[in-house]
Amino acid sequence: MANIIVIGAGMGGMACAARLASKGHAVRVLEHNETWGGKLGYAEHAEYKFDTGPSLLTLPAVYRDLFLKTGAALEDSIDIVDLETAFRYQFADGTVLKMPGTGIGRCAEAIGDSLGGTSADQWRNFMRRAAQMWSVTRKPFLESELHGLRSLLALSWRVNDIRTIAPTKSLRDLASHYLSDPRLVTLVDRYATYTGSDPRQAPAALATVPYIEQMFGAYHVNGGLRELGRALYERAYSIGVQFEFGCTVVNIATEPNVSGVTLEDGRFIAADIVVANSDASNVYQHLLSPVAQERTKSAKKSLAKATPSLSGFVILQAMTGKTEDFEHHNVFFPENYDDEFDSIFGIGKKVTPVADPTIYICSPNDAKMAPEGNESWFMLINAPRHDPDNGVNWSDPELKDSYTEQILSALQKLGLKTEGRIALQRAITPDELERNTLAPGGSIYGTSSNGMRSAFLRPENVTKIPNLYLVGGSSHPGGGLPLVGMSAEIVANHIGRA
Repeated sequence: MANIIVIGAGMGGMACAARLASKGHAVRVLEHNETWGGKLGYAEHAEYKFDTGPSLLTLPAVYRDLFLKTGAALEDSIDIVDLETAFRYQFADGTVLKMPGTGIGRCAEAIGDSLGGTSADQWRNFMRRAAQMWSVTRKPFLESELHGLRSLLALSWRVNDIRTIAPTKSLRDLASHYLSDPRLVTLVDRYATYTGSDPRQAPAALATVPYIEQMFGAYHVNGGLRELGRALYERAYSIGVQFEFGCTVVNIATEPNVSGVTLEDGRFIAADIVVANSDASNVYQHLLSPVAQERTKSAKKSLAKATPSLSGFVILQAMTGKTEDFEHHNVFFPENYDDEFDSIFGIGKKVTPVADPTIYICSPNDAKMAPEGNESWFMLINAPRHDPDNGVNWSDPELKDSYTEQILSALQKLGLKTEGRIALQRAITPDELERNTLAPGGSIYGTSSNGMRSAFLRPENVTKIPNLYLVGGSSHPGGGLPLVGMSAEIVANHIGRA
């Protein structure tokens, strides 16, 4: 059995560590922060508790499989709750659509009731295409190792599969083909942001995201999604994974082979295998020697061509009282959604904070997260990453304050009365996310899926350096709780075969 170091105690790192420890390996996780979880952040104020990262659980089967293969069932550790209503969407014209928590047919009916016309039938047709895409892409692109262009070429002879995933079309193209109501196109556009991307450049295959959400359900975890991280940490620890917090890896020794890591305090820790649950660009640019960087220059070149994902501007509010006509997840769309992506990615204009952004508010109906009769609001606004030299300097306190006031003013215009209700308010900017997670610029998903290369050719889990692996949201198959769980399984299985 091998002596393995995992860099980073994010969900991908902990999931991989648990799988490897269950196979008998000696696993040690080294984490930059003083706690586990990575981007699965958490904050609290008195009896108010907030998830500051992922706030929706989909495909819980990924974690059910992980827990069963490393010990007892997931439900022995956490309470997973089905959401009757997955999202409350409010469009710029005031139309409200309440999307059921599961069931493509139920969702289509809700769309028809709210938007009218042939929207329900059009949605069903769109979901049929998305189901076909899921069938084609699930095994080769999500559950298997990525092998660069070979992964795409392996499908090239299967003409029908290529037609199904429509690799030359964007998500916006596909949605516009099936959906005539611009409000429905806007709704589909939002799913590109699940990968930190622009729907006009993200691949059509991202139609699988709403399909997964509606087919397999939208869920909450009692006490917040941070509880999933707690359960995973406790599972990994219980089966022998060692954790060391507050230590930063500054180098991975790779000559002639992987032999360990050096920490910021000068300590060297030996290892046979290193799994990096760190942003891929950070690994390739900062943790490898010049010789190792030369060996991985093709990977660095691919990363340089990819567009970094968007970041997020977060506002946490402890609210007294209850908000009328509010759901667990609430999305308020602007009149001009394209301007949001133009501002974030600098398309035809300078990169700037979005003037009139989409506002997402998570307000869990969870007695463990807010005192009875009150609410814990997690607001997320898509934002450009922290880039003082070429974009936005989010470390400017005046910008942080003024943008917070801008968002609160927008809420007032939407009819959300907050005056006199705020017991606590805190803003979290992309530069803070960068410091906490070491994600360059606070890019939530590493690289975006803007373009086929970025979507299907993310950094491979198995690097060109033997016994060095990448796991987590910046590598294959991508970001989000289900995908980082799949990433961990891919790496653990490869190490098991090696």
